[in-house]
Amino acid sequence: MNDVRVPSHASGPGDPLGDVVITDPKAMRALAHPVRLAILDVLRRNGPSTATELAPAVGSSPSVASWHLRHLASFGLVRDSEPSADRRYRRWEAVGRGYRFEVPEAPADAEARSAARRLSGQMFLRAGEVPARWLAETEPGLDPAWRRLAGVANTRVVVSADELASIVAELENVLVPYVTRDPAGRPSGSRGVRLLRYVLPEDPGQSAGDPG
Repeated sequence: MNDVRVPSHASGPGDPLGDVVITDPKAMRALAHPVRLAILDVLRRNGPSTATELAPAVGSSPSVASWHLRHLASFGLVRDSEPSADRRYRRWEAVGRGYRFEVPEAPADAEARSAARRLSGQMFLRAGEVPARWLAETEPGLDPAWRRLAGVANTRVVVSADELASIVAELENVLVPYVTRDPAGRPSGSRGVRLLRYVLPEDPGQSAGDPG
């Protein structure tokens, strides 16, 4: 089994958001593919689906989507949603609420760092497309209450590595109750909201002085 940790419950230790944690470089490289990332996004958003249902949403044929699903399953990132005697109608679901990856701190682990960088690059590319698509397709139809809350912020701080780790942990702690609550507990009028978070430490030469 590859090194993929699956949370036993939504707010397990170290996985407050219920994410699958990937530490195996092979799993990182397997996920660093636009169709596989798209498959996980669609499964997380829409729930269990067959390869045929997924294909139009991820820009592939059903046979190609099926191949990618089986590859993701080999790394514990998707699984069968329900048993079916007919494999043509195999339904898949994402494992965990999301996914994250960890890179060992050992300087010698160049393979893990390379795999993580490749996966980060694909994730940055996908995330970078989201704001422009939202602005063109979604924002014009929002009512004022939602439009007022939407937008972008660009905040720079000067902190130590330990302080940055604390900031990230506190942000996750704020999100946990909303991410993990039962759907039946959501207030009337709730809707999905995408929160994109970039954490981008600067070059040491850029970090001097006041935030700005």
